[in-house]
Amino acid sequence: MKFSLNPAAPDRRLLDRSRRARAMSWIMAIMLFLTVLAGALGLGMFAARGSLDRQLSGRLTVQIVEPDAAARDRDTQAMADAFRKMPSVKRVEVVDRERLAELVRPWLGDAGLDPDLPMPAMIDVDLSDGSDAAVSRVAQAAKAIYADARVDRHAQWLSPVRSFMTTMSWLAAGLVLLMATATAAVVLLVARSGLDTHRDTIEVLHMLGATDIQVARLFQRRIAFDTLLGGLLGAGAAMGLVAFLQSRLGLLGSEMLSGVALQQRDWFLLLMLPILFALMATFAARVAVLRALGRVL
Repeated sequence: MKFSLNPAAPDRRLLDRSRRARAMSWIMAIMLFLTVLAGALGLGMFAARGSLDRQLSGRLTVQIVEPDAAARDRDTQAMADAFRKMPSVKRVEVVDRERLAELVRPWLGDAGLDPDLPMPAMIDVDLSDGSDAAVSRVAQAAKAIYADARVDRHAQWLSPVRSFMTTMSWLAAGLVLLMATATAAVVLLVARSGLDTHRDTIEVLHMLGATDIQVARLFQRRIAFDTLLGGLLGAGAAMGLVAFLQSRLGLLGSEMLSGVALQQRDWFLLLMLPILFALMATFAARVAVLRALGRVL
C-alpha cells in the first residue's frame, strides 16, 4: 500500500475529517498558544537576569557619612583619587549634591537642597573584575582613608529581584513541560478514539494485507498534520502578542525592563516549538496505535 503525505489523499479519507478532527487542530492551537507564552516568559526572564548580572557585576557605591562638610569633601576626593589608581577599577564617579537631593526628594521634598542639611558623600565605582577579592581591596582602600566608610554592592541590593527572575524562569520551564505532557495525553486519547471509531475499516485493511505499521502511519500523519497546523496558528498568535507586549515595554524607558526583550535566537526557539510538538505528537500517536493494534486487533 502506498500512503501520500497529501492531507486530501485517499488514505487520509479513511480517518475522521469531521468536526472532531477540526477540534484537534483547535486544541493544539490553544496548547501551543499557552506554551509559546510560557516559553517567552522563561526566555525573557532568563535574558533579563543575564542583563541584570552584566549591569550590576562589579558595581559598588561607597558612602561617607561625615557631618563636617570640609572633612567629608577632603576624604571623598582622596578616596576617589585612590580608587582611580587601582588597576581593577575602570570608572569612578563622585555623586554630586543635586543628584543626591533628587534621590531623597520623595522623602524630604525641596529640603534636600538646603546647603545646611548634612548629606553623605557617595562614590560610584565600576570594577572590571567583580570578584570578592576586588571588592575587598576597594573596601580596604576606602576604610584606610575613612574608617567608617560603607561599601555597598549593587548586586546585593537587587538579589531579591534576581531570585524572582530565576524562579519565574524555572516556573516557565515547568509550564512548557506540563503543556508538552498534556499535548501527549491529548494525542493518546485522539489516537485511541480514532481506533475505536475506525475499527471496522482497520479490520478491512488488515484483510487486504495492510500491516500494523501501515495503519499506524495513517493515524500519525493525520495527527501530525493537525498538530502542526494548529500549532502554527497558536504559535503565530502568541508570538504576535509577545511582540506587541515587547514594544510596549520598550516605550516605558526602563533600563531593567529593557533586558526582558527577546533576542533573535529566542524568537527562533519559539518558532521551533510547533515543529517539536508535531514530532512529539507523531511519535506518541505511532506508539499508541501500534500498542493498541498489537494488543487488541
